[in-house]
Amino acid sequence: MDVRADPADQIVALLPRLRRFATSLCRAPQEVDDLVQATVERALNRIDQWRPDTRLDSWMFRILQNLWIDQLRARKPTDDLAEAERLPGVDGRQVTETHMAVQETRAAMAELPEEQRAVVMLVLVEGFAYREAAEILSIPIGTVMSRLSRAREALEKRLVEPARALRAGRG
Repeated sequence: MDVRADPADQIVALLPRLRRFATSLCRAPQEVDDLVQATVERALNRIDQWRPDTRLDSWMFRILQNLWIDQLRARKPTDDLAEAERLPGVDGRQVTETHMAVQETRAAMAELPEEQRAVVMLVLVEGFAYREAAEILSIPIGTVMSRLSRAREALEKRLVEPARALRAGRG
């Protein structure tokens, strides 16, 4: 990205990447659009806080991530299970099991420190390479690998080990 270009033009060029990242975080398409729009608005309103000697994409991804976290904290829980069970031909047991797995995963992700959650979202969900995630977050690549390793261990301990123990107890 040409650092000499107008920041507004650079922001426009980042829109597809911001949208992909927002898509990995949000559940509904309209939430994606709202999150990207809020990110761009905040960036344009605070463009004087961005330093031209730093990466604009990292700054924008950080804004998007912070807005998403703020939205999660403010969001009231919805009853997706009840909504899904009203659909004809839906296996209620499967819906319940899926709902429980999603809730357990969300809870496990929520327990991760914010810096680990960000790395998990960028690398495992968004599909960025370690080097790209390091650039976005303005941290060394070794820190990305370390945070991702610790996050994977924590998620496995929370999600996989109890399931193994449950299966072992049954059989």
